[in-house]
Amino acid sequence: MDISTIVGTLLGIATVVLLMLMDGHLSIYVSDHAAIVIFGGATASTMIRFPFSSIMHGLPMGMRFALQLRPLDPRALIEEITKVADIMRKSGPMALENHQVEDPFLAQGIRYVVDGYDAEFIKDTMEKDRDTFLAHLDEGQKIYRAIGDCAPAWGMVGTLLGMVGMFANMDDPSKLGPFMATALLATLYGALIANLFCLPIADKLHLKLEEEDLSRSLIIDGVLQIRQAKSSGIIREMLLSYLPEHHKAHFAEAEAAA
Repeated sequence: MDISTIVGTLLGIATVVLLMLMDGHLSIYVSDHAAIVIFGGATASTMIRFPFSSIMHGLPMGMRFALQLRPLDPRALIEEITKVADIMRKSGPMALENHQVEDPFLAQGIRYVVDGYDAEFIKDTMEKDRDTFLAHLDEGQKIYRAIGDCAPAWGMVGTLLGMVGMFANMDDPSKLGPFMATALLATLYGALIANLFCLPIADKLHLKLEEEDLSRSLIIDGVLQIRQAKSSGIIREMLLSYLPEHHKAHFAEAEAAA
C-alpha cells in the first residue's frame, strides 16, 4: 500500500471540505449541472481519444498501481541477485528450487534457469513480459493524464454555458444565482478532478514506469549472468552500472562497513 497517495488524497479532500465549511455549508457547492458537464464531458473526450477496451483496462489498473505502489530498492535487488549467483555457482541450478525471493519477476527468471531454458529464450521471454507490463502502465498513465487535461477545459465549457444562461435571463433575477453557481462550480469541479486526482495519479504511474523499467532490466541482465554461471562479484559490478551515483556511494559505504 502506497501511504503517500492515500495521505495526500485525504489531505487534499480535507483541505477543500474545511474551506467549504468555513464559507458556509457543503450544499452550496453541489451542482448537478456542473457535475454533468465535467463527468459527462471528460468521459466523452476520453472515449474519443482511446479505445473503450483501453479505458476499461487502464483506469482500474492505474488506480491499483497508484494505491499499491511497492517500493523498489535496486540495491536490495542486486544483493538478492548476487546471493542467487552464489548458490548457483556453489550448488548448481537445482539448489535454487527451494530458494524464495520476494520479487515475482526475479522469481520467474530463476524458475527459467532451474528449468534449464537457454539464455536466448530467457532473454526474449522476460523482455516481452517487461515491455508488456510497461506498455500497460503507460496506457494507464496516458488515460489519467488525458482526463486531467480535459477536465479543466470542460469546466470552462460549463462556465460559459452558465454565463450564457445567466445573460439570457437577466430579466429574471431569481435565475441569475443558480446560473452563476453553475458557472463557477463547473470550473471548481474541473480543477479539483484534474489537480487532486487525475494528474497526480498520472505522475505517480510515470514514476512507477521508470522504476519498473530500471528494476526489470536489471533483473533480466542479472538472470542471464546467473544462467551463464558468472561469479557473484562480476554480476554485482555489472549491475552496479544501473544505479545512480548516490546509490553507488551508499553501496560502497555499506560494503566498507561490512
